[in-house]
Amino acid sequence: MSHTQDEVAREAGAGPAPRYSRRLSDKILIAFHHACDQADLEVAEQLLHVLEMMLTRRPLTTDAGRRRNMESLVAAHERLWHLRHPDADQD
Repeated sequence: MSHTQDEVAREAGAGPAPRYSRRLSDKILIAFHHACDQADLEVAEQLLHVLEMMLTRRPLTTDAGRRRNMESLVAAHERLWHLRHPDADQD
């Protein structure tokens, strides 16, 4: 009797591990914030452009998820702006 690897894993009680635990857009947003924390604003800007492209193309999420995504995108733009214009906060 021949068993596939999936069958053997199921019999052993080990299900397949999830390949990814976060969406790619979430990982890019995390990388954006990490770049900001490291003061690498050029990388942060490029990551923000990628994130914006991902979130503004054909929507793949529900309206509520899209709204949260857009709020995160706006907040990221605001953070980058404030990092580039630190004197503007002192008015």
